[in-house]
Formats: sequence, structure tokens, C-alpha cells
Amino acid sequence: MRVTNATIRAVNGLTARWAETVSGATVFSAAGVWPLLGLLADGAGGAARAELTEAVGLPAEESAARARELLGALADMRGLESALGVWTLRTLELREAWEAGLPAGTHGVLTGVEDTDRESLDAWAAKRTGGRIRRMPVALTDRTEMVLAGALTLRTDWFRPFSESPLCPESGPWRDRVLEGLWRTSALLDRAGVADTPHGALTEVKVLGTTGLDVHLLLGEERMSPGQVLGEGVRVLAGERPVVPGPGLPYGEAGPGLRVERERCAAPRPPSLEVTTVPFTLSAEHDLLCRHELFGLTTARDDRYGHFPGISGRPLCVGSARQAATATFGALGFRAAAVTAVAAAAGSAPSRLRHVTTSVGATFDRPFGFLAVHRRTRLVLAAGWVDDPEPCREDEASH
Repeated sequence: MRVTNATIRAVNGLTARWAETVSGATVFSAAGVWPLLGLLADGAGGAARAELTEAVGLPAEESAARARELLGALADMRGLESALGVWTLRTLELREAWEAGLPAGTHGVLTGVEDTDRESLDAWAAKRTGGRIRRMPVALTDRTEMVLAGALTLRTDWFRPFSESPLCPESGPWRDRVLEGLWRTSALLDRAGVADTPHGALTEVKVLGTTGLDVHLLLGEERMSPGQVLGEGVRVLAGERPVVPGPGLPYGEAGPGLRVERERCAAPRPPSLEVTTVPFTLSAEHDLLCRHELFGLTTARDDRYGHFPGISGRPLCVGSARQAATATFGALGFRAAAVTAVAAAAGSAPSRLRHVTTSVGATFDRPFGFLAVHRRTRLVLAAGWVDDPEPCREDEASH
């Protein structure tokens, strides 16, 4: 199933807005939240419908179809697995039209017994993420009548693996630390580029995966905030910021962490791109109601009224909305997972150097961001910020 450009723009738009709120180490997936918001918008009424429509970025009457389109497209992408689940109390009757729009086999039952329901929901989250997320991020209470959840997992291996070696930054916040480091060289200078943004220069390096999933590493000027780096990274992806690719970069300090040099060599040698970075594993849980304006859930929280007449004749409000996400970037590849749930409540010199070549060195040795991107559609599947890398293991540092 193909996903429309309008849907991609809407999901990436939510990613950019969420990214702008980031202030420290984290990982999140707007692609994991967006389908749930779309289904809620379809069944919402009044002010809640208007707020959800704005958050989704598409008309409410189209949102459910676009949510199904995205879920279908995610299921068809190599290296991705996605799932949707809806659980309701037996006494909650869903509107036929809204229930008919759900994928087959997604409707389960809540018993109303918290321990029993918690066990069932946690098992679903663990199964759908291959054990990367073992607990459904939802608050169950005696007033919970419905749980709407989505799971998303990403897996890719690098075409060209990294080598592992200790990294010792000479400046910046990681200075004087001995870190786990990753290094590799390729002849593809266009994998790196420098963007001109309103907040400063932004270096982007693309690490390509074998399943069509890539990770874009983002390093901004030191004065740029995490939110500015990630938000501008999404805009670069959308073609909204001018970018000078690696082959066109000037010699010298061409961008944050990026240096272009003219080197002499004994024999003809192609240009090279040397990337140095750190491996990382991130985990985060997000309470979406703490940013209710961003997700269009301001009115929907009000438990004095029902806000989803298109879902059920019973008055429903949003009692809980959370996401648990994890991501691992290593020498061989990238893995990530996210579960989102909404609960409705009531990098030897020769002696004679006659030739010249160009080398580009990209070094990510201070806090940086990343985007996990589906290469063909340019849909952002996960994003995050790395600010506390792993120290080098003693056995590695001694070699």
C-alpha cells in the first residue's frame, strides 16, 4: 500500500513540532502517535474534533482513512512491523461505522479487572515489539472503558558496518572522556551535507540501511538547542532548507563537526568520507497529556463531557495518552520500537606523494540528534537526541 504525500507531510509535520519541544536525551515516534490521533479525530465532536484536526494536519473526515493508509503502508515496508489494537469493556458499544474502519482482528475485550487487563495489554506490547517494550504505556483505572494502542518496530543493518574503537573528544561537553566509538570510511561524499537554517549551520550524515531504512545523524552549531537541531533536520528532509552536499563543500571547517581537506597520496585515490560517532541506546516514556496542545488533546481531557460521539454513544474522554520508545544505534545496524496507548475513560604515509584527493571528516563527538527515515517516502519513523554516550569498556581501551 502506498502512502500519500499529504499523509507523509502531516506525520513529518507532527515530528517537527514534537522535536521542537525536546530539551535532552530522548527518543520518540510521531509515526506511532499519528494514526491513533487520526482515528480519534474521526470519532470526535465539537472542540475536541477541531483540536485533533489541527494536530493531525488533515480534515477530520479524512483522518481515519489516512490512518488506515499509513498503518497499511508501514506493514508493507521492509524492516518495519506495525500493529493496532483496541480493547473495550463488554458494556461499551462502538459505533458501527467507526468499528468498521478498524483493521480486522484488532478488537479485544477489557475485563475491568486491572491486574488481568494489565497482564493482557503488557503481553500485547511485548509481542508486537519483539520484547523491546514489555509494558503497555497506559494508566488503567476503574473508569477505563477503552484502550487504543499502536506498536511500531524498526530494524535495519548497515550496508557498510562501522568499526569499533575508543573515542576521546578533545573539546565540548564530552571532553576528557573515553567513549565507545564507531568509525567507517566510504567514497560517497554525498552522504554528508551542510544545511543553512535560521538557527545556524546544520551538518547531516546519512547512514544507509539494507532494508530501505536510513538514519540521518544531525549536528548543529553549539549554540543550537536540541529542539532546533531536530526540527530543522525534519525541514531539511522536506527540502525546505538549502543544503550544500559533500562534493560541493569548501575546504576547511565546512560545517559543525565537518572538515574538508585536500590530501596528497602516492597513487590516485577516490575522495573519502570518514564518519566518527558513538553507539547509543535510548529509552523514553512520554506523557502526551503533558503536551496536550501539541497532540490536540486539550478539550478531550475534560471528563465533564463526552467528546467522541462518533466512537460510541457513551460519553468518553481521554484519561491517559502515553508512548514508550527505544532505539539502539550500533556498529552493525539500528533497532527501534515504540508503543503508544490512549485510554478513554468514563573514522603508512608514503615517501613520495604525487597525487591529490579530497577527504571529508564528519565527527559527532558532542550531543547530536538523529532521524530514522524510510528512504523512498522520506517518512520519519523515529527521532531522538543523544547527550550521554557509553564509556569505553576497559578491555577495549587497553588495546
